[in-house]
Amino acid sequence: MTKPETHNSPSTPVLRKLTAAAERALAEAAARRTEADRAAAGRPKEIAGRKGPDPTRYGDWEVKGIASDFS
Repeated sequence: MTKPETHNSPSTPVLRKLTAAAERALAEAAARRTEADRAAAGRPKEIAGRKGPDPTRYGDWEVKGIASDFS
């Protein structure tokens, strides 16, 4: 896999080879995204609920980036 890298001219990207570790990290991230999408598709659709990810996904209630721990 290659990543575009621009030098002097933004219209001519130069492609460089990613390291093996970077390619592994990208593959692992893609696998995690696929698993998260599969898990989300398995959940029932919420009616008249909050938009976006489940606010309790980290074990705490989260609203606008502020988490409240009720345990």
